[in-house]
Amino acid sequence: MVAVLDSVIVFVVGALVGGIGIHVGALALSDARSYEHAVWTALIGALAWLVASALFGWLPLLGTALTYLAYLAVIKWRYRGGWITAAGIALVGWLAASIVLSLLAAVGLGGFSALGVPGV
Repeated sequence: MVAVLDSVIVFVVGALVGGIGIHVGALALSDARSYEHAVWTALIGALAWLVASALFGWLPLLGTALTYLAYLAVIKWRYRGGWITAAGIALVGWLAASIVLSLLAAVGLGGFSALGVPGV
């Protein structure tokens, strides 16, 4: 039972941190909506990443590109702007989520990742 609770906590914290990253990116570059919208975007983006990775991940280089493209497509769909805006939101989101995770680790709460923000 403890392992299940730990998994739920890691999932929830990861989704919240991913949402923070995307929300900060959207605040900076697009029509930022609510933080809740950003958390849902992170969850949908993580699902798109998972599906694209399962379908195309085995392809050298092209698989990685298609996986990132699927993730960016979710951001483009959820926020106003084009592909460049979506890439900017993803980049700022990555940076913001990395900072949040670093701060959590600094206060002894390490071991988390940012769900819905690739590479963090």
